[in-house]
Amino acid sequence: MSFCPCTSPFFHPQLKHAVTRMTFLDTILFHVVHSVDKLGSWHKLPVFMGLLYLQIGRRLRQRYNLLHVGETAGQKYAIQSQTGATGAATDDHSTGDDMLRSHGRFFGRNMPPATSSYGLLDPHPTLVADRLLARKTVVDNGKQFNMIACSWIQFMVHDWVDHMEDTKQQVEIRAPEEIADGCPPKSFKFYKTKEVATGSPVLKTRYLNRRTPWWDGSVIYGNDGDGKRRVRTFNDGKLKIAGDGLLEHDEKGIPILGDVRNIWAGLSVLQALFVEEHNAVCDMLKVSDVFLYLKLY
Repeated sequence: MSFCPCTSPFFHPQLKHAVTRMTFLDTILFHVVHSVDKLGSWHKLPVFMGLLYLQIGRRLRQRYNLLHVGETAGQKYAIQSQTGATGAATDDHSTGDDMLRSHGRFFGRNMPPATSSYGLLDPHPTLVADRLLARKTVVDNGKQFNMIACSWIQFMVHDWVDHMEDTKQQVEIRAPEEIADGCPPKSFKFYKTKEVATGSPVLKTRYLNRRTPWWDGSVIYGNDGDGKRRVRTFNDGKLKIAGDGLLEHDEKGIPILGDVRNIWAGLSVLQALFVEEHNAVCDMLKVSDVFLYLKLY
């Protein structure tokens, strides 16, 4: 039995279904955090109370707002299995407690997918981007922003997610007339995301993540054993780096690194920086313990 506060006009009607699935304790916790959300005051709470609020919100979202895609479609994630209790991990996180973190897994969902494409481009994504992101006047940000921030965002995304592409299907999105004059590329062409059979009657096809969705440094080390071996020097645990401090390149001119998709100067600079940091840590550890070289990466 669960206490349902959603009958109150204070709560949005669409939350009713989610709340009815909660345990009594979780329903009470939901009542608390939703009340704080409505007041918009969580950031004004004392530090301990603010952290408690965030932890409760995390608990509720993990329990009731994350669903598997695949043969176990619709089942809740086993959150406790993601803590790495075994203390060991494979190169691609493909075994045991690591499986949810492995590459080549289906993207999970927090809501059912749309059953119709009607209204998918209304409003058009380029129109939304123009309204929200386009700068109409130049604003001096002083020292508050650096363009390397764009590189950092891409650096993090390269560590987490990348939809597997269907290289046989290319799609095109054209800029709508109302913003076409101010949009240098009038159209955008890219490969369609590849649909893969899930083995489930609920969601028959979905999408795979070609990266390891975890803070595992795969943007540097790679997403599998082959990628990791490619970047290693096998000497003092260090990674390959050119003498000038930039990334090494193979005979085809491709940077030698764990993840090189969509690479550009800003991204490669950050990758080289983290490789240098990795190697510096190896030097420090080797000096601190002469026998530690046996345990270095």
